[in-house]
Amino acid sequence: MVQIQAIKGFADHFQASSRLFEMMEATAREVFPRYGFGELRTPLMEYTDLFCRGIGTETDVVQKEMYCIQDSKGRSMSLRPEATAGVMRAYIENGVHAREAVSKFFTIGPMFRHERPQKGRMRQFHQINCECLGPKEPEADAEIICMMMEFLGRLGLKNLTLQINSLGCSTCRPQYRKTLHDWLAALDQDRLCPDCKRRMETNPLRVLDCKIPTCKELTAEAPVILENQCPDCKAHFDAVLRHLDAEGVPYQINHRLVRGLDYYTRTTWEVVSNEIGSQGSVAGGGRYDGLVEQLGGPAVPGIGFACGMERLGLLLEGREMPEVRPDFYVAVLDDACRDAAFGLAQNLRRAGFAGTMGYESRSMKATMRQAGKSNARFTLIIGGNEFASGTVIIKNMESGEQREVPMAEAAESLKSE
Repeated sequence: MVQIQAIKGFADHFQASSRLFEMMEATAREVFPRYGFGELRTPLMEYTDLFCRGIGTETDVVQKEMYCIQDSKGRSMSLRPEATAGVMRAYIENGVHAREAVSKFFTIGPMFRHERPQKGRMRQFHQINCECLGPKEPEADAEIICMMMEFLGRLGLKNLTLQINSLGCSTCRPQYRKTLHDWLAALDQDRLCPDCKRRMETNPLRVLDCKIPTCKELTAEAPVILENQCPDCKAHFDAVLRHLDAEGVPYQINHRLVRGLDYYTRTTWEVVSNEIGSQGSVAGGGRYDGLVEQLGGPAVPGIGFACGMERLGLLLEGREMPEVRPDFYVAVLDDACRDAAFGLAQNLRRAGFAGTMGYESRSMKATMRQAGKSNARFTLIIGGNEFASGTVIIKNMESGEQREVPMAEAAESLKSE
């Protein structure tokens, strides 16, 4: 028979990588609630129209990367390519805006994009997202950036660069888009890549984000959006930077920094590392003041960010993790002892210990070899003699010392070690 393999771009995560993910998740659940964020779990699949309206029909995500299916009624549904649109849908549908002036959510889970798999970029990937809905003030921008940098710092990550920019608002960005479009139209169009030729008409700002060297060189002198801001956007961005300076959060202003999704406005940022190759972004976010209204909700401002867990995992590779050892291994030397061994293992678990029993009766030599492979701190040995006397031998696998105790007192004996 032909062996069935995993789908390209979809990875299995055994204990080593799973423990990294668990550590990231535990750190998120420790840091974010201190800023008032609570966890929200949204479906992996939504109606496709949500992403078309929320992300933008002209984005690469919607045009090229979504996994879509039709149900029996012909309705198009898609695996979520990002988390924010689903959070907005849940926020609007459940009327959260009517109950609280400020809502803060974080989500953790898989996303799906059909793109070329590469190191740190999978077709099923995992993200940690934070969304803050309600405040329009720059303090919210600075606070969420500070929280993100604290989270990354608590993971032990160093040599990260926070890049920041402002994309303007509905007042000043249309004029900047026209200015940028006219400037791009005057270039030698044959030197632009096909994607940039298309983006120039659909979303000129995305041209600034092109990674192709010839396009980057050709647009190096493009008009700068910070020089085309309205007074309100300038005051907002200046306040964000002032708060970051006050908190000692270093940053670089990147005039070419835009977001790949259409809903971003004003403050936008990325955190990049030079340790994981050309695809160095590990986190990014920004303000999206018109998104809730765009999806049929009230005019509620919002801001958020996402961290790619696979990207963070690349930076954490080789990091020494605390050793996880089982507390016990119950070694069975005789089939007649199996019921007693099973009951002993269950009693130890109820007492708070972690471990397993040897399911197969073996010789003493083979049993102890298996116990050593389990890496347990203690091996509890039950043979015919122990079963008859109602006792168990407890062996300390580090010191080699062993002693015989009544089986009913095994848990208390382990607690005293």
